[in-house]
Amino acid sequence: MVVKIAIIKIGFIGLTTLIEAILDERAARKDIEIRSISSGSKLDLESANSLSDIYDSYPADFYILITPNATLPGPKSLASDLSKRKPTMLISDSPGKKLIDELSDNIGCIIVESDPLIAVRKDFLDPVEMTNFNSDVLKVLAITGTIRGVNKILDDVINQISKDVQNIKLPKIVLDRFESIKNSGLTNPYAKSKALASFELAKRAAQISSQANYKEQDREKYLLLCGTSHELMRTAAHLADEAREIEKMNDTVHRSTHLADGSTVDKTKLFDPSK
Repeated sequence: MVVKIAIIKIGFIGLTTLIEAILDERAARKDIEIRSISSGSKLDLESANSLSDIYDSYPADFYILITPNATLPGPKSLASDLSKRKPTMLISDSPGKKLIDELSDNIGCIIVESDPLIAVRKDFLDPVEMTNFNSDVLKVLAITGTIRGVNKILDDVINQISKDVQNIKLPKIVLDRFESIKNSGLTNPYAKSKALASFELAKRAAQISSQANYKEQDREKYLLLCGTSHELMRTAAHLADEAREIEKMNDTVHRSTHLADGSTVDKTKLFDPSK
């Protein structure tokens, strides 16, 4: 069975940009078909509802909804609508934790704590700043284990659907620091420590961005806070990179690659074959 997946993107978190690619990094999988639908940067109720005609036209077996702050009316309404149709996984950042207890049995969720809110003040954020910030976010998500954690969860749901399991288990998981690190493949304790520091800086960056965007009204202060958040994210990416460099020096980088049937093969040493 080829599982047809519709990925619905409302607004942007860092993971939004590569969510399709992490499921099929080599364009080699034959067990899935993916179509993506996006509202662009907007996540208001009108933008969310406008997507229904598009996803109605695709016969999906599985929905993945990815959005910032899933508690907002737009994402919340869309999550409810999708889950009434087919099994749905919601992926969101830390504010989405407030929604977990409200979700029905036909929708699971992955809360990504290390995917921070960007600073969006008009006199600070432009396309270059936005791109630099998100490149740092992606490095942190990848090396701290969040990307692989998301991968494993989604692959498990896809596997259940492909086997026509009657009562599909849709987990509700918060990828916090230790839940992420256990998926990172890091083995050196100093590499793990750097990755944990990276993770915590990303969380702190989110808190400061929130202050800059919504709480601080003094212009000079909120612009300084915008810069502070993004500098924290830059440092977090540097620490994550250092963690991977330790593993590279020891020839212990863990790689987990999808095959055509959706299964994965793993390796650590560069010249060893994947198994």
